[in-house]
Amino acid sequence: MAAYDCDVLVIGAGIIGLSTAYAITRAAPRTRVVVLEKEPGPARHQTGRNSGVIHSGIYYPPGSLKARYALQGSAEMVKFCAEYDIPHEVTGKLIVATDRSELPRLHGLIQRGREHGLPVRELGPAQIAEYEPEVCGLAAIHVGTTGVCDFGAVARQYAALATDAGARIVYGAEVTTIGRRSGRVAVRTASGTVHRARALVNCAGLHCDRIARLAGDAPGMRIVPFRGEYFTLAPERAGLVRGLVYPVPDPAFPFLGVHLTRGIDGAVHIGPNAVPALAREGYDWRTIRPADLAGTLAYPGSWRIARRHWRYGAGELHRSLSRHAFTDAVRRLLPATQEEDLLPAPAGVRAQAVLPDGTLVDDFLFAESPGMVHVLNAPSPAATASLPIGREVARRVLGVVGG
Repeated sequence: MAAYDCDVLVIGAGIIGLSTAYAITRAAPRTRVVVLEKEPGPARHQTGRNSGVIHSGIYYPPGSLKARYALQGSAEMVKFCAEYDIPHEVTGKLIVATDRSELPRLHGLIQRGREHGLPVRELGPAQIAEYEPEVCGLAAIHVGTTGVCDFGAVARQYAALATDAGARIVYGAEVTTIGRRSGRVAVRTASGTVHRARALVNCAGLHCDRIARLAGDAPGMRIVPFRGEYFTLAPERAGLVRGLVYPVPDPAFPFLGVHLTRGIDGAVHIGPNAVPALAREGYDWRTIRPADLAGTLAYPGSWRIARRHWRYGAGELHRSLSRHAFTDAVRRLLPATQEEDLLPAPAGVRAQAVLPDGTLVDDFLFAESPGMVHVLNAPSPAATASLPIGREVARRVLGVVGG
């Protein structure tokens, strides 16, 4: 293998890949970094299609990477947005119990928020109305540190800072082959270009398990794509929601349920509904990629998820196929909602890591092998936590290249 032409290759120009490139250039300025991205620009998938919420960290168990990085990352994200004039707002949010069976879980979240040192306040129905007059609930928590921003703009700013510091981002560069020898990694793209580096970082998101296998590593998991389907409140009805309103999450499933989000643009996004995607980038039911679908169906973990969560999944599918059913779910929080108030909005796809036994990986997951660092699970709150995650990945890869 010929001598390398850069120190670190990063695959993927989503928010984590770009944060990693930015962190490397800050920690070791003389390190030569190249980012390869198959799309014509940054943040085209998970980063550019999420709800834009800066998460507080209240949902995540103490000691988990999600808790540590979200708590740290949320404060850093607000500061970063302010420093670079990226639209953002710290709005706070409500987590609302609409059924008595949810109250124990709500109280558990209150305790967790206090353990994390978050500004949480318990609310009764009258106090809920002070924040959100149209929202109905038995009890709620107000979390003061939650906010909203434009994560696509954040990713573009990471890219600008990294390139200003000497990193190079190559768009339209789909990775097709990875070769490795001691102290060397070579990556060939679809155009035939070969990039040689001392180390590789896999931040390929929806394709991270494939990239790991392409590199000769066994990731021990598989990405099973779940589509998050959104609606937007009709503009004349956007006044029904002032800020962010979430249901009490079900701890048995990693999705937060249908929630209400007034974005930085003032539009109110409602969702997501979570259903299996028929392609890794399957943003609607019409998008089917047979190879992707066959890979999901052949994976034992997929069938074990289906058996374990079939009741939950059936409800999600019903809401996906019936706007009436989706509206009923929204009315639990926002009774004034009418079916005609909901306008279709762009969907996203979550790259969910699943173990062979059907366990949904709940925390961030990193793996290392000689010359490689793989980011194998980085769903929400990864955008919120992108600065500390980027530093962690940079620390790992710089240990490989001696930066």
